[in-house]
Amino acid sequence: MGRILVLGSLNADLVVAAERLPLPGETLAGGDLEIYPGGKGANQALAAARLGAPVALAGAVGRDPFAELLLGSQREAGVDCSAVVRVDRPTGVALITLLPGGQNSILISAGANAAVTPAMAEDACSGLAPGDLLLCQLETPLAAVAQALATARACGATTILDPAPAQPLSDELLALADILTPNETEAAALSGLASDADPAAVAAALLERGARRVILKRGERGSYTASKQADSFAAPALPVKAIDTTAAGDVFNAALACALAEQASLLQAVRFATAAAAIAVTRKGAQPSAPRRGEVEALLEREAAGSVVSADQKTPGWGIPGWA
Repeated sequence: MGRILVLGSLNADLVVAAERLPLPGETLAGGDLEIYPGGKGANQALAAARLGAPVALAGAVGRDPFAELLLGSQREAGVDCSAVVRVDRPTGVALITLLPGGQNSILISAGANAAVTPAMAEDACSGLAPGDLLLCQLETPLAAVAQALATARACGATTILDPAPAQPLSDELLALADILTPNETEAAALSGLASDADPAAVAAALLERGARRVILKRGERGSYTASKQADSFAAPALPVKAIDTTAAGDVFNAALACALAEQASLLQAVRFATAAAAIAVTRKGAQPSAPRRGEVEALLEREAAGSVVSADQKTPGWGIPGWA
């Protein structure tokens, strides 16, 4: 099995539930404050570890109580944190307003995450090898992300870029991604097309910009996968009642990497990731929502009776019920 390295952010998530967002100058009453370990990098590392993958996390934290919270959650999950450095800046924080129906609004203070350098990224990624995977997001400086992707690519590892939060990216950076996994908002920002545009057109625009494969995360509409080398396919979402979507995309990426590290096909990996994300949205919190492997396989078993997979889509011996 390949190893997974996550280069990314570690944030303390400060969550308050509210009926709506306040208007400028307005004060609203919200629910009780809840504090969770989070950050896109930390979320993905912990989720992959819970699914049984060997995982290391590279990033930065401060020297404050939030740092202890974040590192403690990672170590408890079995994540190697030897590449997480301490810096003289506050640990990152995300201020999250949780709205009815599970949607959320997030304001991030990068803090220590902004101190991650290209040198740190290169050092963390230099030990990767063919069969390993690198997961990156955009809550650390772009220069560090680019260096990590380039170093991992040079080592023969597979690179996965989650372009979140949405921001402009160069074609050169996109070309370093073996798999690009935007949601609809991020895909619109990168493709120049509307967020409700045909997913095939959006994916084609991103492939044209340099990404080797694109997986569009479309929430309750599932996902759409495309590449220049193979046929595209859509994967439907699984029917669940969402109460908090905060880390669904992170869980999706973690499960995708976990399956690929076990030599699953891309179709199998997307289906596994879809099931993991479906479980995550039924729970509150970023990291607390990440499922264990047995939970994901049980959900796939319940859905397998209605799944039809052609023989050429199967990879014998890979352990997802209904997809192996």
